[in-house]
Amino acid sequence: MQSLRHILPTLLLASALLLGWQLYCMMSGVSALVLPAPTEVLRALFVERARIVPHALSTIWVASLGFSMSVLFAFAASVALHFSPWFQRGLMPLLVASQTIPLVALAPLMILWFGFGLLPKVLLVILVTFFPILISLLSGYGQVPQAYLDLLTSMRAGRLRIFRRATLPMARASFFAGLRISATYAIVATIFAEYAGARQGLGIYILTAKNSFRADLVLAAVVVSACLTLLLLGALRGIERLTEPGHRRARHAER
Repeated sequence: MQSLRHILPTLLLASALLLGWQLYCMMSGVSALVLPAPTEVLRALFVERARIVPHALSTIWVASLGFSMSVLFAFAASVALHFSPWFQRGLMPLLVASQTIPLVALAPLMILWFGFGLLPKVLLVILVTFFPILISLLSGYGQVPQAYLDLLTSMRAGRLRIFRRATLPMARASFFAGLRISATYAIVATIFAEYAGARQGLGIYILTAKNSFRADLVLAAVVVSACLTLLLLGALRGIERLTEPGHRRARHAER
């Protein structure tokens, strides 16, 4: 019941927007080639479901693989930078500068260098999602109260033990915040890589629909893309809940 109260404003606002969109298409006489009504988009999604599903599965597979590898690389890099402040000061400006490279230039280069297979798409997802996760982890590492550090130091705890006992748990909230931000980029980066060059995926499906002047199919693919992003965010939320310290203690007490 509490969850329903949380999502009710969103459902009402989304319903109002869809209703306004539907009424505008019905009353303005705008061509379906320019702006199809929501009902037309849903109809296209239902009719094309057999074609869209394989493309959607390909996209979610690439996005999940690239995102998972990005998390591993970002965590390893955050630990290395945390234990080497000099290296962090030297590398961070380069990482920030890398975020200024536009996807429209990066995606074709990836296709040119690595072909039309899985590798360029996964690399692009890693490049897009790596930085927010890394920054969130480094920010979380700096949130440990000095009193905790002083206490552990007085107990002769080494840097690694302090990291495990205080620094890493304190960064948990920031880490999941960075994951949620990066997850919203993962699907978009995958579709953009597919759009630049791929054999299968929502990106190539959107490109084909656009070339056929089928705005309803383009919007149907956009709806699927949004659903995949929400699915990924929901999975992250579930993992966050399962790994909460209070949740783990409750499960242990039940046993």
